[in-house]
Amino acid sequence: MLAEYLPILYMIILALLFGAGTVFLSHILGPSRPFKVKSESYECGLPSEGAQYIQTPVKFYVIALLFLVFDLEAVFLYPWAVYYHRLGAFGLIEMLIFLLILLVSYVYVWKKGALEWD
Repeated sequence: MLAEYLPILYMIILALLFGAGTVFLSHILGPSRPFKVKSESYECGLPSEGAQYIQTPVKFYVIALLFLVFDLEAVFLYPWAVYYHRLGAFGLIEMLIFLLILLVSYVYVWKKGALEWD
């Protein structure tokens, strides 16, 4: 049973080796000519002024989380669409229930005003 997962393990190892090898080779082969201007901070050619940290509004995080929740529905819809004929009526009813719950949650979020960017 574990032999079925061996190709996935090989691909993960290959991806890690490729990434590490690329970074290593760029470090070894890339030019390194440090000087004062390179080590200074860059802000459109002008020195920074004002606060360096601006607090991000909570609304941004709410929109990001709602995007993730509603985007995850695609993760469930694609496999269902592929195996629709094997699942039959039971799969159709389960997916309709899932979509109904998703629709109710979307309407709730919409009515609460969480999708408005004020």
